[in-house]
Amino acid sequence: MRPTPSTDRPTAAPEAPRTTRRDLIKSGGALAGAALFSSLGHHGVWAAGSDAPEKTEVKVGFIPLTDCASVVMAAELGLDKKYGVKIVPTKEASWPGVRDKLVNGELDFAHVLYGLIYGVHLGTAGPRKDMAVLMNLNHNGQAITLSKKLADKGAVDGASLAKLMQSEKREYTFAQTFPTGTHAMWIYYWLAAHGIHPLKDAKVITVPPPQMVANMRVGNMDGFCVGEPWNHRAIMDGIGITATTTQAIWQDHPEKVLGTTADFVQKYPNTARAVTAAILEASRWIDAGLQNKLKMAETIAQRAYVNTGVDAINQRILGRYQDGLGKTWDDPHHMKFYNDGAVNFPYLSDGMWFLTQHKRWGLMKEHPDYLGVAKAINRIDIYKQAATASKTPLPKSEMRTHKLVDGVVWDGKDPAKYADSFKVKA
Repeated sequence: MRPTPSTDRPTAAPEAPRTTRRDLIKSGGALAGAALFSSLGHHGVWAAGSDAPEKTEVKVGFIPLTDCASVVMAAELGLDKKYGVKIVPTKEASWPGVRDKLVNGELDFAHVLYGLIYGVHLGTAGPRKDMAVLMNLNHNGQAITLSKKLADKGAVDGASLAKLMQSEKREYTFAQTFPTGTHAMWIYYWLAAHGIHPLKDAKVITVPPPQMVANMRVGNMDGFCVGEPWNHRAIMDGIGITATTTQAIWQDHPEKVLGTTADFVQKYPNTARAVTAAILEASRWIDAGLQNKLKMAETIAQRAYVNTGVDAINQRILGRYQDGLGKTWDDPHHMKFYNDGAVNFPYLSDGMWFLTQHKRWGLMKEHPDYLGVAKAINRIDIYKQAATASKTPLPKSEMRTHKLVDGVVWDGKDPAKYADSFKVKA
């Protein structure tokens, strides 16, 4: 299977014939498909009285990044067919493009930044539209890259970067991938933890992930935060070093999600469950062992997907890191896609955290209803049913607690107080 080519306005894919319960039973998909879904129940109305997917061919947008792997592998391995749907991965050029195509319906779902979905829902990331997060796609696996020019002057981590910026006064430029997205929040948090105000002491620009390395090569930025394989690619090309990984900022942090619009879930709830279940199965397959991960790396490295050498992908997905300065290490908290189901649950506290950072950095003037917004966006009802279908374990709580790199604990209990507590903020 190959994704459809990326264009400004792709033509709609023809919809496959409707898959019925009889078709699923005949194909052996009843347990994980319609028959099981029918026993799970839903707060809404079943479309046309059927529990089979209402829309059987769906376009799922993705950006060329390692963490698009579960979407790609669900299609490549045919796991989508088990649930009565056909996933058509659609390669996109930028996160604003993904946003626009989700909002206008050109894409049904997307591999997408957590904070992008929240930003669109609240109108802080362009056009406002009610959105939905169906599952987490991965934890960890992003990084902050500093230019080799900075490293040659001694800036190889947060503390030494802050020291250099104090001693050599000039405009320092850092890049993220979308203003309300995860990469923006990671680099802001990291800079602030080292006493660097990201909005006052530096210039921040937005650059699409696949263009990060090329822009650093020509000197357009001093550092960037992006997903793999582009941090490792910068090392391989001799133009950057890894100053930190995002798992060092927040161990097992949420990253990309399977996102869609609230309208889509309302209209096609069975399809939303089926696609979520298929991607859960793909996530489990990726994390099942070394050979699966290497097969995944070979697949997504292809031109149709990430379009890079497999050697740019296949080390860090195994936790084998190098910083570009001679240091190597094994990181047990590398990118995970499943981790016995711990990765994929759409925790309410995860969504709320992004809102606290949006408030911290002035993307919102007033405190939102943190918990209410998270409950509206994170469709735990859909996720639980897809988890049951795919035999994915569920956590005991919809909230979780973590300590971040600056020692501050996030538990979701008082988000407004947490958001206001930071000394470095807008």
